[in-house]
Amino acid sequence: MKKREMLSLYTHVIKLTLSVVLTITFTIAGTTPANSQNKTVNESKTSNEHKHTYDPALAAKYGADDYGMKSYTFVILRTGPNKTEDKALLAELFKSHMENINKLAREGKLIIAGPMGKNEKQYRGIFVLNTNDHHEAREMLKGDRAIVEGVFEADLFTWYGSAALPAYLEVHEKIAKSNP
Repeated sequence: MKKREMLSLYTHVIKLTLSVVLTITFTIAGTTPANSQNKTVNESKTSNEHKHTYDPALAAKYGADDYGMKSYTFVILRTGPNKTEDKALLAELFKSHMENINKLAREGKLIIAGPMGKNEKQYRGIFVLNTNDHHEAREMLKGDRAIVEGVFEADLFTWYGSAALPAYLEVHEKIAKSNP
């Protein structure tokens, strides 16, 4: 990739990361940017005091460092070189894609997954994998035939975020009516 393309990709990764972090933060906190600004000073103090109640067992459960953070692998899926139009093959590959996502989520290895809207960069989706080892992350992705067979290409980045991210999956299971 050219330097300009890499810089553009890096900028998009930063924007995506910020978006993911804000969404998860507000989901876990049970607030939105709009109503979080309406708190009184006393509510903010109570909220801040509550945030600093350290739970060492919980920190250990999620692998948190002293800041409550840890490193993950952030994956951006892009349109790959395989441009097959065989509908039966595509259905099979996307079935494998979803099965691998669900398998990794059940195993606690996949924290976030979701598609992206149409864009000029041909970004198709994101994953946040619960490892900072890119070799291990690539092994996880080998179970996804859409990636293996080139319908998607995966760009991997080390990302440092809240160790509490896996906690949102417990809430998600309670609010999803169905799971593809």
